[in-house]
Amino acid sequence: MKFALDEINRNPTLLSNLTLGLQVYDSCAGIHQELDGTFKMLTGQKQGVPNFFCKKLPPLSSVIGHSTSTFSILNAQVLGLYKYPQISYVASSSILSDKTLFPSFFRTVPSDAFQSMGLAQLVLHFGWTWVGLLAVDDEYGKQGIQVIRQELLRGGACVAFTEYIKTNDLDNISHVTKTIKGSTVKAIVSFTKDFDKIILLEEMLRQNVTGKVFVASEAWAISNLLTAAKYSSLLSGSIGFSFHTSTILGFAEFLTVLHPFNNGEDLWTRIFWENAFGCELFDHANLTGLWNNSKLCTGNESIEGIKNVFYDVLSLNDAYNTYNAMHVIAQSLHDMRTCQESKGLFDNGRCIDIQHFKPWQLSHYIQNVKVKLSNGRELFFDQNGDPPAIYDIINWHMNTDGTTRQVKVGSYDTTQVNGNRFLINTSALIWAYGHKEVPVSVCTESCLAGFRKVLRKDLPVCCFECVLCPLGEISNRTDSLNCFKCPWDEWPNTKKDRCLQKNKEFLSFEETLGAALSATGVLSSLLPFSIFGLFMCYKNTPIVRANNFSLSCLLLMSMSLCFLSSLAFIGYPQAEKCLLRQVAFGTIFTLCVSCILAKTFMVVFAFMATKPGSSVKRWARPRVSYMIIAFSCIIQLVLCISWIAIATPFPAENTLTQPGIIIVECNEGSPTAFWCMLGYLGLLATISFLVAFLARRLPDSFNEAKFITFSMLAFLSVWVSYIPASLSSTGKYTVAMEVFAILSSSWALVICMFFPKCFIILFRPDMNSKQHLIRNLKYDT
Repeated sequence: MKFALDEINRNPTLLSNLTLGLQVYDSCAGIHQELDGTFKMLTGQKQGVPNFFCKKLPPLSSVIGHSTSTFSILNAQVLGLYKYPQISYVASSSILSDKTLFPSFFRTVPSDAFQSMGLAQLVLHFGWTWVGLLAVDDEYGKQGIQVIRQELLRGGACVAFTEYIKTNDLDNISHVTKTIKGSTVKAIVSFTKDFDKIILLEEMLRQNVTGKVFVASEAWAISNLLTAAKYSSLLSGSIGFSFHTSTILGFAEFLTVLHPFNNGEDLWTRIFWENAFGCELFDHANLTGLWNNSKLCTGNESIEGIKNVFYDVLSLNDAYNTYNAMHVIAQSLHDMRTCQESKGLFDNGRCIDIQHFKPWQLSHYIQNVKVKLSNGRELFFDQNGDPPAIYDIINWHMNTDGTTRQVKVGSYDTTQVNGNRFLINTSALIWAYGHKEVPVSVCTESCLAGFRKVLRKDLPVCCFECVLCPLGEISNRTDSLNCFKCPWDEWPNTKKDRCLQKNKEFLSFEETLGAALSATGVLSSLLPFSIFGLFMCYKNTPIVRANNFSLSCLLLMSMSLCFLSSLAFIGYPQAEKCLLRQVAFGTIFTLCVSCILAKTFMVVFAFMATKPGSSVKRWARPRVSYMIIAFSCIIQLVLCISWIAIATPFPAENTLTQPGIIIVECNEGSPTAFWCMLGYLGLLATISFLVAFLARRLPDSFNEAKFITFSMLAFLSVWVSYIPASLSSTGKYTVAMEVFAILSSSWALVICMFFPKCFIILFRPDMNSKQHLIRNLKYDT
């Protein structure tokens, strides 16, 4: 205050030809002394008399103080009645922002409401969502911690516990310590004072509590009482707020040249000297009779040699704010003095005579003052008498000797309009035990992408379980509450954090299964042609002539087409392929089976025609067999044409049958039509089987009935087995099952119908003779 006072009085541009002075009253940390000093200032007498003002000149312009909120509230209640402006340099209670209760109160430090919100934002800034709260059990602690709690909850964090410290209750201190030790939280916001903190720290040391990070309020963030080595294991790495400070230009030099022997009767310099060096000046010691028991000041003491943070001009928060309060008053008086008529702050632009102003008039000027500070910032007051809220962020580092020191690592500035209020030098941050990584304080680790959060019963929202997204759903960010379905043509990757294009599946010529089936079909189709060639070579032999050569040739051609029809089911299902493949399969197999059916009937008709007087002889003609074939095929063609006309098969992309895969398949249009077509084919085979079975013992050297019986039995067995197999398979394997059934049934027909004849032709030519035929006929007769 003395430095600021001298600086103002020496400034020719500020209150020129006017001198500021000061009166100092010591409250002695007592309420009664505080009120008595306030009334003495107001009265202007040695005795404080309410409602009387006996002092004439010089006027008392304003009051600076008190340093604590409790006493400042007392002062403000009294001074508010007189409308005397009061500026505190430390009091930060949010109650003092109420202008209806304290109309003339101002301060050069922010309200605790700003600090509480800032501390909560600091916690959220480091990602701490599982937090413990500690507060001293008084108005300061209760109000501050309540705002912090609200801000944390609003920001999505959870509070594990809220405990209040009662310094005179050892049971309470023990309980609070046990709560801290038993909790899983790593970050604890401590809205306390340094003395309360010491009591708690002692108990924490006794109970061996470690691994916690304290977030400090300004009341202990720069306290020297807590820097002892015994507390370093608990406080190293702590982070918190302190009131913003800056270098006071010239103050270091002012302290350096300060000397009690150079300042005459300056009482304040003498008191400062004795306190700084812990000694007594000779005349003062002689006067009090204490010099025999006290260290005498020699005058050779050096301010520069003091290793005390109280005289580190970079750490003098209270001094910086007091210096600003002095300049606020000086600038307000200067604005009042330099007021130009018609441009004043009162009615009609009226100005006030600085020699005869009222206290409330100066309060009006203070409310509107703007002071340019040495660091380039501007100090002003909002409607509540609060300055811009700016805090220094302090980090506690461990020294080599085990003690701790407070290091400024950033700032919190509410005046930033872009929302980036935090400015933190992360490289300067050091946490407990010298670690550089930010500690983690969460109830549950974040759920990775691909998982969703499921809240745990009876626990806060920060305590949850991570559940893998269900089939077909993803979550593409951490801590997702829900999983989302992929588009119909996409599917989650293995981590379920993004959707990928689904693979399209169909029975392809390029894959092993498709290639094997297609190769089998092509090669198998050559076998009937080979047999056909063999029959052409031996067409005049009895075994070929006895089995209707032309009908056998037609049957062989149809069998070759049966093998080739399987190729229509392999490859990408195109519209034309879907339209014709089942029709081609049904028609070709109907031709094949109807040929066998015709052969069967011709065997029966031929035997019956040999009986004397038989009328069946005309049915044994070749054209009857062609009529049977034509009639059977026409019925199948009518069924197939009706199917195509009413429910046309078409290509479709099936995304429901097999998750993660688009099955490109032919939608048959009408399953009923498909099964009718297949059922009709089965009907023809069944009739052939029954007729052949009944005719298997007819006397004929080359009777085909028994071969037809086996061929139809194999054919029906294959297709009856196909039905459950196709119903139980999916995707390309359903198509593969039908292709396999086509090839198997075709092979069954070829083997049962023609392999015995080929064997006789190639390996038993003696059986393929007219003599053998006649001998067998006689034997049968």
